[in-house]
Amino acid sequence: MPLLHISLRAGKPEAYRQAIFDSLYRAMRDALNVPEDDQFMTITEHDAANFRYGPYLGIARSDDLVFIQITVFNTRTGEQKKALFRRIAELLGESPGIRPEDVFVNVLEAAKENWSLGHGLAQFA
Repeated sequence: MPLLHISLRAGKPEAYRQAIFDSLYRAMRDALNVPEDDQFMTITEHDAANFRYGPYLGIARSDDLVFIQITVFNTRTGEQKKALFRRIAELLGESPGIRPEDVFVNVLEAAKENWSLGHGLAQFA
């Protein structure tokens, strides 16, 4: 039940943003065995004045940098997360054509009892 928040510089066309959604969903299906139709994602666009990054760790990032924050159950293994990072970079490289240097991913883990998917219920507690 991943929840994704994606941030990027404003100005990309809708097809580019939809390709990001599609590639991330496919990466989660491949690496985390996420169920079909388990898609909960948002994209937030920022103008240049509100989007900052640097060459931390010597990585040559560009204005095409995409920040991806994924909140998941705290049941994923380190190997699953590594596979997810690789698959995300690979698929975003294919479509919409984002360089691996511009793929910044952060995974946050939350216990299952911390989720309510609707109706005011704790479906996984």
